[in-house]
Amino acid sequence: MTGIAAGLAAIGGAQAAPTGIDLSPQQPGRLRTGKNEQAIAALANRYRFVREGFFTVAISPHGPPTATYATDARTVVGSDADYAQLIADALGLKLDIVPIAWVDWPLGLTSGKYDAVISNVGVTEQRKEKFDFTTYRQGLHGFYVRTASPIRGIAEPKDIAGLRVITGSGTIQEKIILEWNRQNVAKGLKPVELQYFDDDAASRVALLSGRADVEFNPNAPLAYDAARSGAIRQVGTVNAGWPARADVAIATRKGSGLVDGLTLATNGVIANGTYARSLARWGIQAEALNRSESNPPGLPTF
Repeated sequence: MTGIAAGLAAIGGAQAAPTGIDLSPQQPGRLRTGKNEQAIAALANRYRFVREGFFTVAISPHGPPTATYATDARTVVGSDADYAQLIADALGLKLDIVPIAWVDWPLGLTSGKYDAVISNVGVTEQRKEKFDFTTYRQGLHGFYVRTASPIRGIAEPKDIAGLRVITGSGTIQEKIILEWNRQNVAKGLKPVELQYFDDDAASRVALLSGRADVEFNPNAPLAYDAARSGAIRQVGTVNAGWPARADVAIATRKGSGLVDGLTLATNGVIANGTYARSLARWGIQAEALNRSESNPPGLPTF
């Protein structure tokens, strides 16, 4: 039994509904696209791929929906793998995915083990000193409630006043909630009650049983769980860089000559619609960008 299913069973015996989400290694529903001649031309004589004829991409299979192992326990699937496939197609290359531990991506990329990292890497000013970035997804945190909750929307600090909020200790999302709470208390509004849990199953039991009002954590895994179980629903999102903006990007070696071609390829799949449909396969279409950028402003260095 999965952690989510176990949590549901613990509060009344309910089981997760069939998901309709494909975790097979074959991925027959994965979207494909044609060559982007403009992107290919931008890379001609400017970049030599790690493996000739292939776009070699490092992905950390940390969990669905962005990246996980398929049912064969060795094939990487998820929205990041789908996007990598679209970029490989646009560049007229085959895709070679290299599974990695997330903490290893900077060294592996710097040493030339792969062409790019597509693994939920956020753009920061510090990282821009060593790497180039092509944005491909918004970095969002989501507010989720149990399906029967009377809460309909959370968009600003006053909307969380007096609520019992589950979040991660020591995280970016906790910092956002603490700042929102500080603003509320300064205005005489009720403070929030923060709740922390050691695992997802325990936090889900608290939310579904009514011991907590809302969970605020990274949007993608919560969106996946909402699609999977139908037990929770989204009532709002906040950019992970609030009050600034923090987007997720392909990371490449600084000055390698690859970044502009990847940005052209990304904007091509945005324009032809395959990008949005690819995100929708995994329930995270809310994180779609209207346009990709090369090396945009990132989170500041403190």
